[in-house]
Amino acid sequence: MDERARIAMLARLLGAAAPGVEVGIGDDAAVLDAARAAPHRLVWTIDEQVEGTHFRRPLLSWRDVGWRTYMAAASDVAAMGADPWCALCAIAVPDDVDDGALAEIARGQREAAEATGAPVVGGNLARGPVLSLATTLLGVAARPVQRRGARAGDGVWMAGRVGLAAAGLRALERGRGQEASLAEAVAAWRTPRALVAEGRAMRAVARAAIDVSDGLARDAGHVAEASGVRIVLDEAALLADRALVDAAAALGGSAVDLALHGGEDYALVAASDVPIAGFRRVGEVREGKGMALRSARGEQDIEPLGYDHFRSEQTS
Repeated sequence: MDERARIAMLARLLGAAAPGVEVGIGDDAAVLDAARAAPHRLVWTIDEQVEGTHFRRPLLSWRDVGWRTYMAAASDVAAMGADPWCALCAIAVPDDVDDGALAEIARGQREAAEATGAPVVGGNLARGPVLSLATTLLGVAARPVQRRGARAGDGVWMAGRVGLAAAGLRALERGRGQEASLAEAVAAWRTPRALVAEGRAMRAVARAAIDVSDGLARDAGHVAEASGVRIVLDEAALLADRALVDAAAALGGSAVDLALHGGEDYALVAASDVPIAGFRRVGEVREGKGMALRSARGEQDIEPLGYDHFRSEQTS
């Protein structure tokens, strides 16, 4: 197909009505009715997934590629307690990605958009040296939850799982993606889900929050730094996930290391002085600075390591 035909195909696959969207795919730009957001705040994010950096083709399907790129952006909106509204997606396509592959990517995006209730209403299509997808997602919130705001005495609460996606990636890289004992971990990496409902549940009580995309230690460290506090995580709480412990054992690795430094699970971590529905307590906020892990061996400082786009060697 030529560019025009490909755009028409994407419009057929992705085009969907949404409240407040007056013009979607097919014009120079989308047109939104700003009255839908008033008097709330707009929450706006962008996430890019680049082949060779965020994924490799042999490890997942084209539909998974579309799903993952959308969910990465949706998780940012969920982390601020916002309701997803609509999205834009820019795709750079190399010559060896054919029309069938592009259609499958779009189907994955559409399925993710349907799961979060925020359709893709526009974007851009271009040729590029590698496959790259940038998703911009717009959300609405009366009180966006930020990273700063955690206070000494708050509990650290988590919805979702950490470490399992990293275990799934390791399994795939080692050619063990078909093993039944690792199936749950593989699915966690291939098809992560933004925790939109959990984000709504926390927004009335969370003082600070973040999603775990680059590793729990690294992302919770951002909250500690922004809030000017010390966060202490509970090892026993992190190891309560039986699937993580089993996957780590099968791979001959450390479940604690996976939980602390693995990424792309898109769990939500919040600081609150009261319990949050759908969240479990995994630590506490104290006066001071930095990160620590509490275990039967005592309390030890931990480095906020995880995924960093500009480091040549990664921890996961």
